[in-house]
Amino acid sequence: MTKYIIKRLLGMIPTLLIIITLSFFIVRIAPGGPFDGERALPEVVKKNIEAKYHFDEPLPKQYARYMLDILRGDLGPSYKYKDHDVNYLIGNSLPNSIVLGSMAMAVALIFGISLGIIAAVKQNTVLDYIPMALAALGLSVPLFVIGPLLQNIFTMQLKWFPTTGWFMDGQAPWTTAVLPVIALSFAYYADIARLTRSSMLETLRSDYIRTAKAKGMKNSTIIFKHAMKGAMLPVVSYLGPAFAGILTGSIVVEQVFIVPGLGKFFVQSSFNRDYTLIVGVVIVYSAILVVMNFIVDIIYAQLDPRITYK
Repeated sequence: MTKYIIKRLLGMIPTLLIIITLSFFIVRIAPGGPFDGERALPEVVKKNIEAKYHFDEPLPKQYARYMLDILRGDLGPSYKYKDHDVNYLIGNSLPNSIVLGSMAMAVALIFGISLGIIAAVKQNTVLDYIPMALAALGLSVPLFVIGPLLQNIFTMQLKWFPTTGWFMDGQAPWTTAVLPVIALSFAYYADIARLTRSSMLETLRSDYIRTAKAKGMKNSTIIFKHAMKGAMLPVVSYLGPAFAGILTGSIVVEQVFIVPGLGKFFVQSSFNRDYTLIVGVVIVYSAILVVMNFIVDIIYAQLDPRITYK
């Protein structure tokens, strides 16, 4: 296992290197630039700005300079937010996105696994139909519809929660997290519930479960001690890309509920052609995805002893 872990950790380096390289060249090859606007800058001013940020150098030289900065942990300056560099912008906004995503994932896991198990055990009953109907709804309705709908019902009509804000800024109450967490977790609850139900049904029909029932074991012992461990394998596989997806998916929720997360900069940097901020955000999201997939592989092996890594 140790050898495999080291091998996977080393394998992350070329993966991230390819992502950084592709992102760097794609944003620069695309038409337009960070200093283009409705009113064209005077030629002298534009040349001075380009010289300041090394845009007057050949593209390979720019790439080499950027990679050296990356190795030093410097993601570069922001061309739009000139008072702060990319490290500062990401460092201040990423914790909000991580907290929002982690809370949403926790809610999705708790309700998805619980209701998925109930649906499997009580197959073809009301306790099966209701969770699966909610799951179908979660898969069908997009985030930009769920967010405003929750605001309308629980804020405008019932007045239970604040419309916008975020509790981590020290000024808003903790209740500001409730609606964005529910909105973001809905689609992931749907996937987890469906995966849990189908996997649990398959596991409950397996030979070793039949043997456990024949020995007179309690249903609760069979489900939670024997069946659940095997049924969780597809869910664990889903969690790696899902956690990275819940952070990138939070872009819509952050915009709707005015959460000061990384999604705001990801959207605005694309419109502003803020090259370094675009690539910086892509690097962060890619690193999260790669790390989460690595963690999932390790957990997968712990859940299923039949899996060996060489």
